[in-house]
Amino acid sequence: MPAPQVQSFFDEQTATFSYVVFQPGQAECAVIDPVLDYDPKAGRTSTAGADAIIAFIREHGLTVDWLLETHAHADHLSAAAYIKNTLGGRLAIGQHIGTVQEVFKGIFNLEKDFRTDGSQFDHLFSDGETFRIGNMKATALHVPGHTPADMAYCIEGLGVFVGDTLFMPDVGTARCDFPGGDAARLYAGIKRLLAMPDDTRLYLCHDYPPRVGTNSAAPRWPPSAPAISTCATASAKPTLSPCAPSGTSHWKCRCLFCRPSSSTSAAANPCRPKTMECATSRFRLTNCRQPA
Repeated sequence: MPAPQVQSFFDEQTATFSYVVFQPGQAECAVIDPVLDYDPKAGRTSTAGADAIIAFIREHGLTVDWLLETHAHADHLSAAAYIKNTLGGRLAIGQHIGTVQEVFKGIFNLEKDFRTDGSQFDHLFSDGETFRIGNMKATALHVPGHTPADMAYCIEGLGVFVGDTLFMPDVGTARCDFPGGDAARLYAGIKRLLAMPDDTRLYLCHDYPPRVGTNSAAPRWPPSAPAISTCATASAKPTLSPCAPSGTSHWKCRCLFCRPSSSTSAAANPCRPKTMECATSRFRLTNCRQPA
């Protein structure tokens, strides 16, 4: 059976990744954390990003089985309802979303009859609950800390969609100063994710650009990258590749972000630029170690 594949879509305004997970030969797919475009200056929304996701799904003859939210997002609006109304599918989030709704009902002065039981969703996942996307087996993991309701979705043969827990090594982790946030619980959730096997691939929710005045603010992980790449497949562990960001110190790092197999430079160094920074990163997402 063909390995599951993933297509990413990057929203530059919020530095957010949305994903379509699918398996060649089957129709069902899942959409993870879709973004609804919002112009804060005009106070208007648009559906350009969501329409790109819809176009991809239609082009590949897929049907939406699940619309998966990792958490309630404070930095962008969700396009899940729009995609559901257009293509169908079941909208799901973690079962503790009611706690978040209760907090923000008061903060945003929502109407009195707004329900804080998560009933706006089709399904509320519990920790460790298994489900299927067509033939693909998936597990919902409760990883609170950023919010009380954060979830990660582990899809067999593909990896883990970690939501707002881990970010890229140059950023670190999600914030935990929102109402209901908890640094200790976030730390415990991150340890749970990093305790997974070394060949586990992590699909992040954000890739924030460098600060103003640094180099390019372009995303380090191009949204057009294909799912299958030179240094990671469903049946092979990631390649160990040399990293030398500066100076003469050389390290070996677990390659998490890979160039397309068609890239001419992939043979020389299959790691993406992010993993080239691992020698100076204090956060060991890339599992750096000195070579023997």
